Amino acid sequence: MRIDSATRDQLQAWEKELSAQYQRICQHELNLDITRGKPSADQLSLSDKLDGLLNGEYRADDGTDTRNYGGLDGLVCSRELGADILQVPASEVIAGGNSSLTLMYHAVLTGYLFGFAGNKPWREMQAPKFLCPVPGYDRHFAICEQLGIGLVNVPMTATGPDMDEVERLVQADQEIVGMWCVPKFSNPTGVTYDEETVERVARLGKIANPGFRVFWDNAYAIHDLGQQVSLPNIRTASLENDTVDCVLQFASTSKVTHAGSGVAFVSASPANLASLKQQMQAMTIGPDKVNQLRHSRLFPEFSMLKEHMKKHAEILQPKFALVLKHLDEAFGESDLGQWEKPKGGYFVSFDTRPGCAQAVVKLAADAGVKLTPAGATFPYGKDPEDRNIRIAPSFPPLEELDTAMSVFVLCVKLASVRKALAA
Repeated sequence: MRIDSATRDQLQAWEKELSAQYQRICQHELNLDITRGKPSADQLSLSDKLDGLLNGEYRADDGTDTRNYGGLDGLVCSRELGADILQVPASEVIAGGNSSLTLMYHAVLTGYLFGFAGNKPWREMQAPKFLCPVPGYDRHFAICEQLGIGLVNVPMTATGPDMDEVERLVQADQEIVGMWCVPKFSNPTGVTYDEETVERVARLGKIANPGFRVFWDNAYAIHDLGQQVSLPNIRTASLENDTVDCVLQFASTSKVTHAGSGVAFVSASPANLASLKQQMQAMTIGPDKVNQLRHSRLFPEFSMLKEHMKKHAEILQPKFALVLKHLDEAFGESDLGQWEKPKGGYFVSFDTRPGCAQAVVKLAADAGVKLTPAGATFPYGKDPEDRNIRIAPSFPPLEELDTAMSVFVLCVKLASVRKALAA
């Protein structure tokens, strides 16, 4: 099916046929959900050894009694785990609670209220702004929106953000104080930044205002689906460019062990860590060290963590393959959509024809299949072209995912044909 070359009679015939198929599906009263990238129950079960793992032995290797207060930085063994994931020195890591999003919120709040490393707090600027590669992660945008920090769209490319545009904006506006990045298997496109992009991101500290910070959310650092994909090391590039204060890195075990009870990490320069800890001292006496110790005992060596992630990949690979099979078969020879074929991460990004995404999501919802809201992958929930839809294959069983994707492709076809007829 190709819309651009179809006659009106063909479009009307297609609409009639597709509408009939759609009405038949609606009669099944489905209740399927592919909205968010949650691990499946099978994935969560891979880490059930956490339960009872300590067997009453609560002392860490350095003698710390993990049941007690203290240790703002987190356990040494937990910081070493975060250092392995992010490929940085453990001395530059804080190990926290279960959520990297909490650490990111705290970091943005630190920059906004107090400033980093002696730099001007962002709240003292007339209109502080963050650059947002789009499509991107809605929870990143929500942090800035809640604090009244402006959001500026930057297009994503096949190798990362459009760095020509990033550099132009940073040089033109000294009130741009940060940029969100998901550098490996980006949410939702699946793109991994190439070496040139990482190098140019590391150089931003030379042209941006002194308080500018890159928020490097490496959420999928070890979430490869097959062959390992290499991400150039942003810390190394920052050291080479003398911009180490410009970058804060984040990761967690939320999609490694139990999603609701993992360990989160932030890595940054000593000056940035000092800024973060100055505020943390007023809000906590320390993280959950018992949970940190459990994770360190589950993965005493990084090689064991990598083997664990291969088991995740074995569960996820068939689901991603199924989604891509549906898209290839439905749209491989059509002009109804474009999509990425990610090598890891948790999402498949699909672009409809302009002006169709919201209609697709509504049609799917009415047929019993919940999708991430159209526009969610853009700041303020506004996709300028109304095209992008994020598909999250991880949570449902294969049979349910197969049904959901059958409904999805039908809704894309029906919305596309109706849009063409209305033009």
